[in-house]
Amino acid sequence: MLTALSPPRLDRVTVRLRRGGPRVAGTRIALVGDIHLGPMLGRGHTRRIVVMVNETGADLVAIVGDLVDGTVEDLSDAAAPLRDLRSRYGTYFVTGNHEYLSGVTEWIGHLREMGIHPLQNERMELPPFDIAGEQQGDAPDYDRALAGRDPSRPVVLLAHQPVQVHEAVRHNVDLQLSGHTHGGQTYPLDLLTSRAQPLLNGHAHFGGTQLYVTKGADFWGPPIRVGAPPDITLIELTT
Repeated sequence: MLTALSPPRLDRVTVRLRRGGPRVAGTRIALVGDIHLGPMLGRGHTRRIVVMVNETGADLVAIVGDLVDGTVEDLSDAAAPLRDLRSRYGTYFVTGNHEYLSGVTEWIGHLREMGIHPLQNERMELPPFDIAGEQQGDAPDYDRALAGRDPSRPVVLLAHQPVQVHEAVRHNVDLQLSGHTHGGQTYPLDLLTSRAQPLLNGHAHFGGTQLYVTKGADFWGPPIRVGAPPDITLIELTT
């Protein structure tokens, strides 16, 4: 319980991309997942995460789903500090499975009003790379999100579940950023999750695609974490 209720730790990693050159080198992404705002985790929890992210000075913020466990009506105040996220290229969001239990359409609209960019099977061109987002739950469309891009530009894909890396490989994605697993959170959930997902946390290569999985900024269910402390990750890209 002490681990689960403690502030997330900041993990720093370097990821070398296979293309992109000097325009990519030094770009920093703050990766946040599985915030799980709800009855136990409110505005103070969000404020703590926003302060940590802003202190990294990241160029881009990526929120990879399971942000909320409740409706906009119930949790808009808890989510309000997200308006204060600051980075050079903005904050991008993809849905997790919990958004589909919490009124996904309303949350997508509310996040847009807050200045956050939901990516729903779509791609945007940023100065250092393309960023794309897969839509969890409602008919993920990788062709729509990833086709037709300049093949000389690297692409970073936000996808809630690590298992989606197999589609990322098929579409020649350079780096996929995911959450969902909570790093296993506790026994025996770690064993069950590892059967469904190719990676519980950290960094791995799948062919020409790299995958990084955050353990998430907090917990779901009982406030227990064993061997999987909550985290926010600052990823620095190099080539």
